[in-house]
Amino acid sequence: MKPITVAIQAGGQSSRMGEDKSFVAYNGRPMIETVLAQVADLGAETIIVTNNPEPYAYLGVPTVGDIFPDHGPLGGIHTAIAHASHPHSLIVACDMPWLERPLLQYLISLRHTADVVVPLWDKFPEPLHAVYSKACLPEIEANLQAKRLKITRFFGQVNVNYVRREEIEEVGGNGRSFANINTPQDLTQAQQPDQHSGQ
Repeated sequence: MKPITVAIQAGGQSSRMGEDKSFVAYNGRPMIETVLAQVADLGAETIIVTNNPEPYAYLGVPTVGDIFPDHGPLGGIHTAIAHASHPHSLIVACDMPWLERPLLQYLISLRHTADVVVPLWDKFPEPLHAVYSKACLPEIEANLQAKRLKITRFFGQVNVNYVRREEIEEVGGNGRSFANINTPQDLTQAQQPDQHSGQ
């Protein structure tokens, strides 16, 4: 286990799903359980960021509430990093059931190369599938206080290692790891028998 905190973002409104995405059944069990299984033992600590901790109690995983409530995913990232017991945090979302451990391990291995280690897939960074250092906290906090809530906005203020597609493919990634489930339609498609072949 690496001296890193693994944080699962479970604080979204889930408005498009119509219910809490963490507990939507995916392949017969709540999605949060699938994500937890994918990140098990990747770090020395695992936490869940949520402002509604009661439903998560049965998991036996510590939960933390937003320091800046209602500030979107950037607020959740800030909360995770601030509460982390370790200098670096791997942050993933609760609605990513196809997380690939080899890719996550690769990102963790690069944690000392920059303040943010983030995959860049088809020109778009994946900030809810990335590693952040505590050095990011002052810049994130300044953006939150100014209500600049786009996650990648603070990237220009810190040192970022963009992990490009060819690197991702070298460790076996095919982009599936970044897919999330936002709507009932996404869920239905995800549970089709041919989905294991990737997209």
